[in-house]
Formats: sequence, C-alpha cells, structure tokens
Amino acid sequence: MQWINAIIQGILLGGLYALLAAGLSLMFGVMRIVNLAHGALAILAAYLGLVIVQATGISPFLALLAVVPIMAAVGYLLQWGVFNRALSMGGLSPLLAAFGLAVVVTQLLQLRFSADLQSLQVGSLSVASITITDQISIGVLPLITFVVGVVVILGLQIFLSRAPLGRAMRAASDDPQTVPLMGIDNRRVYALATAIALATVGIAGMFLGMRGNFNPTYGDAMLIFAFEAVIIGGLGSLWGTLAGGMVLGIAQTVGAQVNPSYGILIGNLVFLAILAFRPTGLMPKAVTT
Repeated sequence: MQWINAIIQGILLGGLYALLAAGLSLMFGVMRIVNLAHGALAILAAYLGLVIVQATGISPFLALLAVVPIMAAVGYLLQWGVFNRALSMGGLSPLLAAFGLAVVVTQLLQLRFSADLQSLQVGSLSVASITITDQISIGVLPLITFVVGVVVILGLQIFLSRAPLGRAMRAASDDPQTVPLMGIDNRRVYALATAIALATVGIAGMFLGMRGNFNPTYGDAMLIFAFEAVIIGGLGSLWGTLAGGMVLGIAQTVGAQVNPSYGILIGNLVFLAILAFRPTGLMPKAVTT
C-alpha cells in the first residue's frame, strides 16, 4: 500500500509540474523559444501574490485573480520589448535574452525580499486530506492543484485547436514567413502567446507558493522540473507535458519511498533514460499539428 500511496502522491505532484511546464511548452510550441526565465517568473508570481495577500489580507485564491492578469501583462510587454527583438536577431539571441532576464529577476527579488523562505498561507487547507484507506490519503490542496493543471492544459489545447487566435498561433508557428501575407502580425500573435503562457505561470507560481516554501533562487529548481516534464512528454505537446509531469512526479515520490534522498535523483535518472532511448518524448505531437 505504501507504494500505491507513493504513486498517487507522484501523480498529484506531477499535476503541479505540468501546470508549471504548460507555459514553457506553449512558448516553445508557438515561437520555438526555450524560456530560461520561466522558473524565475513563476517565483515572481509567487512573490507578487505574497505582496497582495500581505497588503490586503485576502486569501491567496482571491489574490490569484489579480496575479494572473498582471503576469499576462508582463508577458505581453516582455515579448514586445525583449523576445521579439531577440527573435529578429536569430541564433542564440532568444536563449541569451531569457537567461539574462532570469538573472535580473532573481537578483531583484533577492534585493527586495532577501533570501528568507516565504509561503502563501492557506490555513487548514494546507493539511486537509481525504482518507482512502488507513495507509492512503489524498491531500486536498495537491488534488486541487492537479485538477487546475489538467483544466489549464485542456483549456490551452481547446484554445489552440478551435479559437481563431489559437489557429493564428499555430499558423505563425508553422510558417512565420507566409503568415504576414495573410494579414497576421507575427509580433502581436507572439506577444499574446507569451501573455497566455505567463498567465499560466502566474497560476503555477501561486500554487507553488501555497504548497510549500520559496525564495528568490527557487526558480532554478522549478525551471529544471518544468523543462524535464516538457522533454519527457515531447517538445510542444501539451498533453505530453501533463504525462511528462506525472512521470517525473511518480519517479520522484517512488524514489523518495526507497530513500528520502533519492527522490530528485531518480527523477533526473528517468529523465536521462527517456532522453537517451526516446529523445522525441512520450507524446511527440507539437501544438502546431
């Protein structure tokens, strides 16, 4: 039963990783940008939520309603001011721009908030659980996080498949040279895609802050987990990102069941094994198809 419980907890943890990785997968699928600032921006969202909660005294869930549009606006401005220019330069410019952005965000957060650990308090919800058996229980907050992750990925998939703007994003990804001839402004489409991606980052950052502690440098670890989830699932595949997050989460919790110090190590080993034997990922279907 302990192993079954570890698998269940890994699936729930995978929901958080998938939620965190959804925006990373979207940006790569639409613009082929590996956003190395992804983790730092998630922590920025968590600190933004912390400031709102401390200033107003509202619940983190209500603060989420303010954080998401703010992060979307940040994403829109970053794409116009940084990434569009980097894309026009080609080569490694977008990657270097994202790396520089990550360094700047992390340092600014450390100057403002110091390296002390913070968390978003949700009261009794943080310890509330649903008992299945004597040895198996499901945390309410992890379950909510998992459901939100699935809903976000489902919403993104429907948006990309059916919404006019979503189809424009797919077209801009498929053939960025031809799309302008059809009256579509690539730069505007990319800015809106990044806005949506950072809106999901805002959700992920808030749930990250509610589920545990964070500090300005915590974004590095979150970037690694998000990147591993995307690679395991398949670059640009949203459903693959969900699958990759769950595989990574299960690997970590099962590894921790063997030895508490093995959790992250086993997750990294699973990532390397999939990268070696199936480099296209478990579900190599890009959002552009």
